[in-house]
Amino acid sequence: MGHSRAEAAYQRAIGAFKNPTLDLLHGRYAPFVVAALSLVFTADRPTVAVSDAHVEVGEMVDELRAADHDGRERGLPAGSGREICRYWVRVGWLVPQIVDDAEVYRLSAQAVGALEIAGRAGGGRSRVSRSRVRTLLETIEQLAQDAEPDPEERRARLLADRAAIDAELARLDEHGAPEPADDELLLEEAENVLHLARELPADFSRVAESINAMQRDVVADLRRDVRPAGEVLREYLQRGQHVMQATPEGRAFAGALRLIGDPEHIDRLTDQLRNLLAQPFSRLMDAEQRGDLDAIAKRVEQGVQEVLTAQRRASHVITAQVRTHDPARDREVDELLRSVMSGLQNWTRDAKSGDRVEPLRGFPVAGVGHLRQTLSDIRPPAAPAPLSEAEGEAEFEEADTRAWGGPRYTELEAYVAGLGERFDLADAFAGAPDAERRPVDLLGLLEIAHRTGMSEGDEVSVVEALRPDGTSRRFAFGSVTAGIRTESAVPEEGADD
Repeated sequence: MGHSRAEAAYQRAIGAFKNPTLDLLHGRYAPFVVAALSLVFTADRPTVAVSDAHVEVGEMVDELRAADHDGRERGLPAGSGREICRYWVRVGWLVPQIVDDAEVYRLSAQAVGALEIAGRAGGGRSRVSRSRVRTLLETIEQLAQDAEPDPEERRARLLADRAAIDAELARLDEHGAPEPADDELLLEEAENVLHLARELPADFSRVAESINAMQRDVVADLRRDVRPAGEVLREYLQRGQHVMQATPEGRAFAGALRLIGDPEHIDRLTDQLRNLLAQPFSRLMDAEQRGDLDAIAKRVEQGVQEVLTAQRRASHVITAQVRTHDPARDREVDELLRSVMSGLQNWTRDAKSGDRVEPLRGFPVAGVGHLRQTLSDIRPPAAPAPLSEAEGEAEFEEADTRAWGGPRYTELEAYVAGLGERFDLADAFAGAPDAERRPVDLLGLLEIAHRTGMSEGDEVSVVEALRPDGTSRRFAFGSVTAGIRTESAVPEEGADD
């Protein structure tokens, strides 16, 4: 049993050391990686343009090489700034992204965690302070309260809290202003706040990367999906709309967002931090600690924005992929890519080091014959031949398609002429022959009624139109009464004024 426990612990340790965070810290060039990343990426600069990062990293490594740091312990990586950054992308320390049509780098969650670990290790030992112990006890107390199922126990705790608050209020009313807190104690509290805040950037990055990983999995699954399009649309659009609930990190962030997502909360946090920095105890903190304390609100805001941006991007990508989902086309693209890779492998097997492949510089041009090359005179060379009255009915190869044409105005006008001076359009359409009861004939009848004079009522008329293929369709519209306009009509004699 002991052996199995030891083996299990050893396997867990092996898995932990495969994490890029520990790989960064234990790599040969770890000091340079930590130094370069901490200088290029700051709280005010969470993303850096790819070209700028290449230049800055290249200048750093050149400066250190000139100072003869390359031959010392650990040494410096070989290559240019671009090659170094590309390697960091491959091993998972940098993440390339497209922001505002520009390619940028940002730190991965593992790199953020590694920088925080290195920063804490280089900043001295952590102290077991009253503030840190109190934070632990208060967190356990809150956990116990949230997990307590007995309502009477909860009520007793709330009454005790209220009694403590009332006692504090009574003491303030009796003695006035509270005694000032000891500066050393306030410094411990501030150091505890900084300790807790150091974990936030890595936590936000892990949430964003979990959403991005889920997005890649969804797109990969969609490309392999051969189900009907309707079923695919329903499932994947739902996943795109609820992307925040698709990962454990996203669900945890959604709960935290209710506490920090409101801009008013961020503004209040900023004001509180500035007030703390104005207190006398802040003079006991060094410049780096004061800067970190002042940047907490900004880091929280940037972390929230990073996660929400990843959420919007994932929803957009999933939705766009679903809308353009075509299994047949995807299979064609996959087959084409496989054929290209196969051809490349066959070529590299027999090719020599100096052989070159001529690129395809253009696609074949379709032969469309001779086209007009000048627009000096766009008129045709001669007038078209006049139309002739063809005797007999037109001949159709398969079926008479005239029934699918526009309204039959001649037949409709002849039909309307026999309906009297005024008539209801819906009744007239319902009484028309079946050949004149197509949907387009309803539009033609409305046009004729508008031309001859019509008035609209408040009621809704419903008619049933017949398509040429025998199917029917119902239409609803405001009631229309048609007839000849009589704007200049003279009132009959004897009518009331």
